[in-house]
Amino acid sequence: MLELHKSYVIDENKRPIAVQIPIAEFEKIEEILENYGLVKFMEEVEEEEPL
Repeated sequence: MLELHKSYVIDENKRPIAVQIPIAEFEKIEEILENYGLVKFMEEVEEEEPL
């Protein structure tokens, strides 16, 4: 599993409002999501009738 090194951004009331992660980890997450989307698209196309 992908290890994330996250830092929380908090507001003046010490409530978490955002998370920061290193750009390399963000890019890896993007790659994983794009690959997942491509696989899902390929599965959908396989289910369709050929032209």
